[in-house]
Amino acid sequence: MGAGIIGVGRYVPEKVLTNFDLEKMMDTSDEWIRTRTGIEERRIAADDIDTSDMAYFAAKRALQDAGMEAKDIDLILVATVTPDRPFPSVACMLQERLGAVNAAALDISAACAGFMYGMVTAAQFIDTGAYKYILVVGADKLSKITDWTDRNTAVLFGDGAGAVVMGPVSPGRGILSFELGADGTGGKHLYKDEYIVMNGREVFKFAVRQMGESSVRVLEKAGLTKDDVDFLIPHQANIRIVEAARQRLELPEEKISTTIRRYGNTSAASIPISLVEELEAGKIHDDDLIIMVGFGGGLTWGAIALRWGR
Repeated sequence: MGAGIIGVGRYVPEKVLTNFDLEKMMDTSDEWIRTRTGIEERRIAADDIDTSDMAYFAAKRALQDAGMEAKDIDLILVATVTPDRPFPSVACMLQERLGAVNAAALDISAACAGFMYGMVTAAQFIDTGAYKYILVVGADKLSKITDWTDRNTAVLFGDGAGAVVMGPVSPGRGILSFELGADGTGGKHLYKDEYIVMNGREVFKFAVRQMGESSVRVLEKAGLTKDDVDFLIPHQANIRIVEAARQRLELPEEKISTTIRRYGNTSAASIPISLVEELEAGKIHDDDLIIMVGFGGGLTWGAIALRWGR
């Protein structure tokens, strides 16, 4: 039995910030944002809701979906670059709030690729038999590190959280292959000073190349081809980057997630939020081959080929 997903959950804040709202805040327009990014609106967490709160709401739903209690969890991994504070970690705060008394806990910092790093890390513990059930959460409150006077970055980001419970699944299902990578020389193109700083042109070129190449490589590692792919869940950073990944895998539009229109870039929460959305929409079925792929500051990247099902 390999490591796979046995429960999912997500949380997005109630407040919707539309492109038309941004028009009143800065020199931009709905048309400018939509044509360059594909984003129409994003969710913004209230002042009294922090990253750990969103992680908790998503995690509770994932546990419920898995039919499990918090005490059943052996390890909690939270991918985030916006912790409530430097320490204790969001994972430890989540462990206490959930009552996951038997779980170890740590945060993972790999920016928008963090959830991929978390899933792959969890799979190693499960595959070796060290742990059985692991909660992996991607959660970020990017609104608190966004410069709302910079139209080049402010229009991109939103807040949210997504979570999965990972554990042993039926033979042939679960993670079939993965790739993780980093290029520290590119760190200067996407980083946090006081706020998010990004060289959009360089990050775009990196993302278009890496998303496609990583997707193809995990297929090759699994002994599969583009024709075997049933659904693609890419990190939601820019609709043109998403579209480039779709074209690289030669997939029809109905086989790719494009939640960016409603949520923008939610960093580590992007892929798990999209996964839950597509499951709820009935677009993912048992034994479907899913490719999940992301990239982020670091620069980091990660991709997973996963056969869906418990």
